[in-house]
Amino acid sequence: MGWGSPSCAAGVSEPAAPALRSVPNFRDAGGHATRDGARVRRGSLYRSVALDAASEADLQALAGLGVRTVFDLRTGMEQARRPDRLPAGARHVSLDLLVDSGEADPSTVFALMEDPPRASAELGDGATYRFYVATYRDLIQLPSARAGYGRLYRTLADPQARPALVHCTTGKDRTGWAVAALQLFLGVPEEDVVDEYMSSDLEVRRAFAHVVDDFVARGGARDVIEPLMSVHPSFLQAALDAMHDEYGSIEAYFEIGLDLEAAVLAALRDAFLE
Repeated sequence: MGWGSPSCAAGVSEPAAPALRSVPNFRDAGGHATRDGARVRRGSLYRSVALDAASEADLQALAGLGVRTVFDLRTGMEQARRPDRLPAGARHVSLDLLVDSGEADPSTVFALMEDPPRASAELGDGATYRFYVATYRDLIQLPSARAGYGRLYRTLADPQARPALVHCTTGKDRTGWAVAALQLFLGVPEEDVVDEYMSSDLEVRRAFAHVVDDFVARGGARDVIEPLMSVHPSFLQAALDAMHDEYGSIEAYFEIGLDLEAAVLAALRDAFLE
Protein backbone atom coordinates (compact mmCIF):
# COMPACT_ATOMS: atom_id res chain seq x y z
CA MET A 1 0.00 0.00 0.00
CA GLY A 2 2.99 2.31 0.16
CA TRP A 3 2.65 3.35 3.78
CA GLY A 4 5.79 4.71 5.42
CA SER A 5 6.80 4.62 9.05
CA PRO A 6 5.51 7.23 11.47
CA SER A 7 8.06 9.49 13.07
CA CYS A 8 6.51 9.32 16.49
CA ALA A 9 4.18 7.22 18.57
CA ALA A 10 0.50 8.12 18.60
CA GLY A 11 -0.34 10.84 21.08
CA VAL A 12 3.10 12.46 21.16
CA SER A 13 3.18 16.06 19.93
CA GLU A 14 5.66 16.99 17.23
CA PRO A 15 7.70 20.21 17.13
CA ALA A 16 6.83 22.93 14.64
CA ALA A 17 7.17 21.89 11.00
CA PRO A 18 10.46 22.72 9.29
CA ALA A 19 10.73 25.27 6.52
CA LEU A 20 10.90 23.64 3.09
CA ARG A 21 12.52 25.86 0.46
CA SER A 22 11.00 24.10 -2.55
CA VAL A 23 7.56 23.55 -0.97
CA PRO A 24 6.12 26.96 -0.05
CA ASN A 25 3.18 27.43 2.29
CA PHE A 26 4.14 24.29 4.20
CA ARG A 27 3.05 24.09 7.82
CA ASP A 28 1.51 21.89 10.48
CA ALA A 29 -2.27 22.01 10.77
CA GLY A 30 -2.01 21.33 14.50
CA GLY A 31 -1.07 23.32 17.56
CA HIS A 32 -4.29 25.33 17.90
CA ALA A 33 -6.25 25.49 21.16
CA THR A 34 -9.92 24.50 21.18
CA ARG A 35 -12.79 26.16 23.03
CA ASP A 36 -12.83 23.45 25.69
CA GLY A 37 -9.14 23.64 26.52
CA ALA A 38 -7.81 20.83 24.36
CA ARG A 39 -5.27 21.31 21.58
CA VAL A 40 -5.04 20.04 18.01
CA ARG A 41 -2.21 17.54 17.91
CA ARG A 42 0.89 18.45 15.90
CA GLY A 43 2.61 16.01 13.61
CA SER A 44 -0.58 14.42 12.25
CA LEU A 45 -1.54 16.62 9.29
CA TYR A 46 0.55 19.02 7.24
CA ARG A 47 -0.47 21.35 4.40
CA SER A 48 1.43 22.80 1.45
CA VAL A 49 1.51 23.68 -2.22
CA ALA A 50 1.73 20.89 -4.79
CA LEU A 51 4.82 18.68 -4.61
CA ASP A 52 5.70 18.71 -8.32
CA ALA A 53 8.75 20.91 -7.70
CA ALA A 54 9.82 19.39 -4.38
CA SER A 55 13.58 19.00 -4.06
CA GLU A 56 15.24 15.78 -2.95
CA ALA A 57 16.22 17.46 0.30
CA ASP A 58 12.65 18.49 1.03
CA LEU A 59 11.29 15.08 0.07
CA GLN A 60 13.72 13.61 2.58
CA ALA A 61 12.47 16.10 5.17
CA LEU A 62 8.87 14.99 4.54
CA ALA A 63 9.93 11.38 4.83
CA GLY A 64 11.66 12.27 8.08
CA LEU A 65 8.36 13.62 9.38
CA GLY A 66 6.88 10.20 8.64
CA VAL A 67 4.41 11.38 5.99
CA ARG A 68 2.46 8.30 4.95
CA THR A 69 -0.27 9.83 2.79
CA VAL A 70 -0.31 12.74 0.35
CA PHE A 71 -3.82 13.98 -0.44
CA ASP A 72 -3.82 15.76 -3.80
CA LEU A 73 -6.90 18.00 -4.15
CA ARG A 74 -6.07 19.27 -7.64
CA THR A 75 -8.10 18.58 -10.73
CA GLY A 76 -7.14 15.69 -12.98
CA MET A 77 -5.71 18.13 -15.53
CA GLU A 78 -3.59 19.87 -12.90
CA GLN A 79 -2.24 16.54 -11.67
CA ALA A 80 -1.48 15.32 -15.18
CA ARG A 81 0.39 18.49 -16.09
CA ARG A 82 2.46 18.61 -12.92
CA PRO A 83 2.45 15.27 -11.10
CA ASP A 84 3.54 15.15 -7.49
CA ARG A 85 6.94 13.98 -6.36
CA LEU A 86 6.38 11.87 -3.27
CA PRO A 87 8.47 11.27 -0.17
CA ALA A 88 9.69 7.71 0.19
CA GLY A 89 6.99 5.34 1.37
CA ALA A 90 4.11 7.79 0.91
CA ARG A 91 0.82 6.88 -0.74
CA HIS A 92 -0.73 9.36 -3.22
CA VAL A 93 -4.51 9.87 -2.90
CA SER A 94 -6.10 11.83 -5.74
CA LEU A 95 -9.25 13.77 -4.82
CA ASP A 96 -10.56 15.91 -7.69
CA LEU A 97 -13.00 18.05 -5.73
CA LEU A 98 -14.16 20.19 -8.64
CA VAL A 99 -14.76 17.56 -11.31
CA ASP A 100 -18.49 18.41 -11.24
CA SER A 101 -17.89 22.08 -12.06
CA GLY A 102 -16.17 22.97 -15.31
CA GLU A 103 -16.64 26.68 -14.67
CA ALA A 104 -14.77 26.51 -11.37
CA ASP A 105 -11.87 24.47 -12.73
CA PRO A 106 -8.69 26.27 -11.57
CA SER A 107 -6.70 24.65 -14.35
CA THR A 108 -8.81 26.58 -16.88
CA VAL A 109 -8.11 29.86 -15.14
CA PHE A 110 -4.39 29.15 -14.78
CA ALA A 111 -4.23 28.25 -18.48
CA LEU A 112 -5.90 31.55 -19.35
CA MET A 113 -3.25 33.38 -17.33
CA GLU A 114 -0.67 32.25 -19.88
CA ASP A 115 -2.15 34.95 -22.16
CA PRO A 116 -2.07 38.05 -19.90
CA PRO A 117 -3.86 40.52 -22.24
CA ARG A 118 -6.68 38.04 -22.92
CA ALA A 119 -6.93 37.11 -19.25
CA SER A 120 -7.14 40.75 -18.26
CA ALA A 121 -9.88 41.36 -20.82
CA GLU A 122 -11.94 38.35 -19.74
CA LEU A 123 -11.33 38.53 -15.99
CA GLY A 124 -11.39 42.27 -15.35
CA ASP A 125 -13.85 44.18 -13.16
CA GLY A 126 -13.47 41.75 -10.27
CA ALA A 127 -14.21 38.56 -12.22
CA THR A 128 -11.28 36.69 -10.65
CA TYR A 129 -12.49 37.65 -7.19
CA ARG A 130 -16.02 36.48 -8.03
CA PHE A 131 -14.59 33.25 -9.42
CA TYR A 132 -12.99 32.48 -6.08
CA VAL A 133 -16.11 33.28 -4.08
CA ALA A 134 -18.07 30.91 -6.35
CA THR A 135 -15.38 28.24 -6.03
CA TYR A 136 -15.50 28.32 -2.23
CA ARG A 137 -19.27 27.84 -2.37
CA ASP A 138 -18.72 24.92 -4.75
CA LEU A 139 -16.42 23.33 -2.18
CA ILE A 140 -19.48 22.97 0.03
CA GLN A 141 -22.16 22.25 -2.54
CA LEU A 142 -20.68 20.10 -5.32
CA PRO A 143 -21.22 16.33 -4.97
CA SER A 144 -17.61 15.77 -6.06
CA ALA A 145 -16.37 18.13 -3.33
CA ARG A 146 -18.48 16.48 -0.65
CA ALA A 147 -17.31 13.03 -1.76
CA GLY A 148 -13.67 14.13 -1.88
CA TYR A 149 -13.63 15.81 1.50
CA GLY A 150 -15.55 12.89 2.97
CA ARG A 151 -12.90 10.49 1.72
CA LEU A 152 -10.15 12.78 3.03
CA TYR A 153 -11.48 12.83 6.58
CA ARG A 154 -12.50 9.18 6.56
CA THR A 155 -8.96 8.25 5.55
CA LEU A 156 -7.44 10.57 8.14
CA ALA A 157 -9.42 8.75 10.82
CA ASP A 158 -7.34 5.65 10.05
CA PRO A 159 -4.10 5.69 12.07
CA GLN A 160 -2.33 3.89 9.23
CA ALA A 161 -2.81 6.99 7.05
CA ARG A 162 -1.10 9.44 9.41
CA PRO A 163 0.97 11.54 9.41
CA ALA A 164 -0.48 12.98 6.21
CA LEU A 165 -0.04 15.98 3.95
CA VAL A 166 -2.87 17.71 2.06
CA HIS A 167 -2.32 20.10 -0.82
CA CYS A 168 -3.83 21.62 -3.95
CA THR A 169 -1.90 23.87 -6.35
CA THR A 170 -1.00 26.82 -4.13
CA GLY A 171 -2.18 25.25 -0.87
CA LYS A 172 -4.56 28.06 0.01
CA ASP A 173 -8.10 27.40 -1.29
CA ARG A 174 -9.12 23.75 -1.57
CA THR A 175 -6.50 22.96 1.06
CA GLY A 176 -7.59 26.02 3.04
CA TRP A 177 -11.11 24.69 3.43
CA ALA A 178 -9.88 21.15 4.16
CA VAL A 179 -7.87 22.40 7.12
CA ALA A 180 -10.34 25.06 8.26
CA ALA A 181 -13.25 22.61 8.32
CA LEU A 182 -11.28 20.05 10.31
CA GLN A 183 -10.16 22.67 12.83
CA LEU A 184 -13.72 23.97 13.23
CA PHE A 185 -15.00 20.43 13.72
CA LEU A 186 -12.36 19.86 16.40
CA GLY A 187 -13.50 22.98 18.26
CA VAL A 188 -10.94 25.61 17.29
CA PRO A 189 -12.63 29.05 17.57
CA GLU A 190 -13.62 30.49 14.20
CA GLU A 191 -11.48 33.60 14.62
CA ASP A 192 -8.41 31.42 15.13
CA VAL A 193 -9.32 29.32 12.11
CA VAL A 194 -9.56 32.47 10.00
CA ASP A 195 -6.18 33.66 11.31
CA GLU A 196 -4.60 30.34 10.40
CA TYR A 197 -6.22 30.46 6.95
CA MET A 198 -4.86 33.97 6.40
CA SER A 199 -1.34 32.75 7.18
CA SER A 200 -1.28 31.52 3.58
CA ASP A 201 -1.55 35.07 2.25
CA LEU A 202 2.00 36.21 2.95
CA GLU A 203 3.42 32.76 2.18
CA VAL A 204 1.78 32.54 -1.25
CA ARG A 205 2.36 36.19 -2.16
CA ARG A 206 6.05 35.81 -1.37
CA ALA A 207 6.44 32.46 -3.12
CA PHE A 208 4.64 33.48 -6.30
CA ALA A 209 5.58 37.17 -6.54
CA HIS A 210 7.62 36.40 -9.65
CA VAL A 211 4.52 34.94 -11.33
CA VAL A 212 2.56 38.13 -10.66
CA ASP A 213 5.41 40.36 -11.83
CA ASP A 214 5.84 38.33 -15.02
CA PHE A 215 2.11 38.48 -15.75
CA VAL A 216 2.11 42.27 -15.37
CA ALA A 217 5.28 42.64 -17.43
CA ARG A 218 3.61 40.74 -20.28
CA GLY A 219 0.65 43.10 -20.36
CA GLY A 220 -1.63 41.70 -17.66
CA ALA A 221 -3.55 43.60 -15.01
CA ARG A 222 -2.28 43.11 -11.46
CA ASP A 223 -5.78 43.04 -9.97
CA VAL A 224 -6.69 40.12 -12.24
CA ILE A 225 -3.91 37.79 -11.14
CA GLU A 226 -3.47 38.79 -7.50
CA PRO A 227 -6.53 36.83 -6.24
CA LEU A 228 -4.88 33.69 -7.65
CA MET A 229 -1.79 34.34 -5.56
CA SER A 230 -3.39 35.50 -2.30
CA VAL A 231 -6.23 34.79 0.08
CA HIS A 232 -8.97 37.02 1.42
CA PRO A 233 -11.23 36.51 4.46
CA SER A 234 -14.29 36.84 2.24
CA PHE A 235 -13.26 33.73 0.31
CA LEU A 236 -13.35 31.58 3.43
CA GLN A 237 -16.48 33.39 4.57
CA ALA A 238 -18.22 32.30 1.36
CA ALA A 239 -17.57 28.67 2.29
CA LEU A 240 -18.65 29.24 5.88
CA ASP A 241 -21.87 30.93 4.77
CA ALA A 242 -22.65 28.12 2.31
CA MET A 243 -21.94 25.52 4.99
CA HIS A 244 -24.26 27.21 7.49
CA ASP A 245 -26.96 27.77 4.86
CA GLU A 246 -26.89 24.14 3.75
CA TYR A 247 -26.31 22.33 7.06
CA GLY A 248 -26.59 24.75 9.96
CA SER A 249 -23.40 23.69 11.72
CA ILE A 250 -19.98 22.20 11.10
CA GLU A 251 -21.08 19.02 12.86
CA ALA A 252 -24.04 18.60 10.51
CA TYR A 253 -21.78 19.32 7.54
CA PHE A 254 -19.49 16.45 8.58
CA GLU A 255 -22.35 14.09 9.44
CA ILE A 256 -24.81 14.85 6.62
CA GLY A 257 -22.91 16.72 3.94
CA LEU A 258 -19.85 14.47 4.03
CA ASP A 259 -21.75 11.35 5.13
CA LEU A 260 -19.26 10.51 7.88
CA GLU A 261 -20.27 7.85 10.36
CA ALA A 262 -20.28 8.46 14.11
CA ALA A 263 -17.33 6.08 14.52
CA VAL A 264 -15.28 8.09 12.00
CA LEU A 265 -16.09 11.38 13.74
CA ALA A 266 -15.09 9.93 17.10
CA ALA A 267 -11.87 8.58 15.59
CA LEU A 268 -11.02 12.00 14.18
CA ARG A 269 -11.46 13.62 17.58
CA ASP A 270 -9.38 10.93 19.26
CA ALA A 271 -6.64 11.24 16.63
CA PHE A 272 -6.35 15.01 16.48
CA LEU A 273 -7.13 16.23 19.99
CA GLU A 274 -4.89 16.13 23.04
